[in-house]
Amino acid sequence: MKIAIQGIKGSFHHLVALNYFGPTVDVIECITFQEIFDKLNQKEVERGVMALENSIAGSILPNYALIDDYNMHVIGEYNFSIDHNLMCLESQKFEDIKEVHSHPMALLQCKQFFNDYGHIRLVEATDTAKVAQQISEKKLKGIAAIASKEAAETYNLNIISESIQTINNNVTRFVILKNNSEPYKVESYNKASLKFILDHQRGSLAAILNVLSDCLLNLTKIQSLPVIKTPGKYAFFVDVKFENTEFFQKAVSILKIMALEFKIIGQYLEFKK
Repeated sequence: MKIAIQGIKGSFHHLVALNYFGPTVDVIECITFQEIFDKLNQKEVERGVMALENSIAGSILPNYALIDDYNMHVIGEYNFSIDHNLMCLESQKFEDIKEVHSHPMALLQCKQFFNDYGHIRLVEATDTAKVAQQISEKKLKGIAAIASKEAAETYNLNIISESIQTINNNVTRFVILKNNSEPYKVESYNKASLKFILDHQRGSLAAILNVLSDCLLNLTKIQSLPVIKTPGKYAFFVDVKFENTEFFQKAVSILKIMALEFKIIGQYLEFKK
C-alpha cells in the first residue's frame, strides 16, 4: 500500500505513517499538503496521512478546506505526541546559531522557547525533517532545525536542546484519508466527522447542537470556515463520538433536513493508545 505524507523521512508525518500502517509501508513523500490530495485524486496512492490540529497551535485551517474541496474521506485518526528538538551540525554549539528553520507549525509550537534569544531569527520552511536534511547535506553553519529525534539520527545532526515545545504534552491529531470514489466498507465506528452549512438565522447553530445532544452524541470538535463568495455564511466542521450507531444515524437524518448543505466526511474508530 502506498501512503502519501507531507514531508520526508524523519518527519512527524512519516513517523505517524509507520506507527499506523506498520514499518513496511511504502511512504510517498510530498512537499505540500495539496500534493497529498493530488496523488489521492489521481490514484497514485491508496491513503494519505495529514495533520489537522495541534494542542498548542490549534487547527490547521487550510487542511479542512482541502478535505472539503477534494471531497476526500476520513477513515481513521492518530494522536501523536510531538517532541521538538533543536539540532545542528556536530561542529556547532548553541551560541553559534543565528537562524532556526522549520515548518510554521513547529515554530509556533516552540515560540516561547526563543523569547530569551532575540538574536535568533526564525525562518519558515516546508518541512521539519527537510531542513535537517539540508543542514546535513550542505553543511550549513549558523543554522539549526526543529525536528524529531529520528530526523537528527537519520541526518547525523547534534541535538543541542531537547523538548523545546511550549507545553510538554504537545499532541497533534492526524487523519487518515482515502479517495471518496474508492469503495470502502466501514466495519465498526464510534466517531464521525461532519460538515454542514446553515441558514444565516438566529439560533440555527444552537438548534443543530441540540439535535446532537438529544441523540446522545458527544461533540469533540467544532471548527467554522467562511463560505467562499458568500459573506456572512459559514461552514461548520464537527467531530462527534457516540456509543450507539442508531442514534448517530437518527441525528444524520435530522441534520440533512435542517442544514442547507450536509455531508459525512468520515466514520471511523476513535484513536486510543
